[in-house]
Amino acid sequence: MKKILLMAGISTLIFACGGSSDGEKKTNSATTEAAPAETPAADAANDKAIELIAGSDCLTCHKVNEKVIGPSYVDVAKKYEATDANIKLLADKIINGGSGVWGEVAMAGHPQISEDDAQAIVKYILSLKNQ
Repeated sequence: MKKILLMAGISTLIFACGGSSDGEKKTNSATTEAAPAETPAADAANDKAIELIAGSDCLTCHKVNEKVIGPSYVDVAKKYEATDANIKLLADKIINGGSGVWGEVAMAGHPQISEDDAQAIVKYILSLKNQ
């Protein structure tokens, strides 16, 4: 029930804040479910990552299926393979910030997010590759 309410809230937020100002092809932003998890442990990890994202400012600049200020999570998943090196690289970008890969706007660092939590978020994002 908690997951359903969280996903409904995220979907509502995406719908309310969605929109493409660059004339980009719009996708169905209400589709925020991750690809089916292979194991209950993976499902629990995705639930934790979704909660971490919802409790942070991530959704201000990123949406699941469309570019806002930063890239969509699906675009990030398509760009990066789910390797240990990429998970660490992207987790470090979440914590320390970064720029230049997706455009001129720099992503602010989030030093309050632990390495483990940042990696959980990255693993969830990379799990969206086939959406």
